[in-house]
Amino acid sequence: MNKEIYNKYIIRLADDALILGQRLSEWCGHGPILEEDIALANISLDYIGQATNLFKQASVADELGRDEDALALARMESEYNNALLLELPNGDYAFTIARQYYYTSFYLLFLERLKQSSDSFLAGFAEKSIKEVRYHVQHAGDWMLRMGDGTEESHTRIQEALHQLWPYLGELFEMDDVERATVEEGYGVDRSLLLDEWKMKLSDLLSEATLTLPESAWHHTGGRHGRHTEQMGFLLAEMQFLQRAYPGAKW
Repeated sequence: MNKEIYNKYIIRLADDALILGQRLSEWCGHGPILEEDIALANISLDYIGQATNLFKQASVADELGRDEDALALARMESEYNNALLLELPNGDYAFTIARQYYYTSFYLLFLERLKQSSDSFLAGFAEKSIKEVRYHVQHAGDWMLRMGDGTEESHTRIQEALHQLWPYLGELFEMDDVERATVEEGYGVDRSLLLDEWKMKLSDLLSEATLTLPESAWHHTGGRHGRHTEQMGFLLAEMQFLQRAYPGAKW
């Protein structure tokens, strides 16, 4: 196994979980109702917990000897490889829910394939994470139905969010040299093979919610190679403040 490729793959997965967890944590104290305030805070912790496990694994073979905290909080913006979709500002609640359903419905399919990884760590990680992500899909799906088939305003807001986010989804299914190498070695997932099943499930839910599936084929890309939106810098400035103000601090 190529250790460099393996670590890059692990860190990509960790970055996705970390950045989504950070974004969702911003809803703490700002949810539309108390139940949702608690729900999103708990979902955020699920992703941060997943990121912690992945960064611990990556730290074992890290060439610079960085531990999981350093990998999570002490890298430069261009060193993060998360999907652009996950770093976008939360917007209103419809925007957050639309992103959640788009991403978690993909992520569940991804984890179901990752369970068959030849790497015992990745297979075990997928097995454990699926239990959490199934709930995440259900939670977001329930809200998609409520908003889509709710009031005129809720329908308009969720439909607009679906269209605004659509150009960021293609990146989730991209296969570059790193992704292809992991598939060839038997421990990664061919993301491109998930697209048709994901679209079918998405179409079924949108139809039930009286929503329309966007059609544009063009999409943003670059996050997997450290090219981010302008919002990433602001997110990291807040996320990394304590580590940079008090480097090496112990709690």
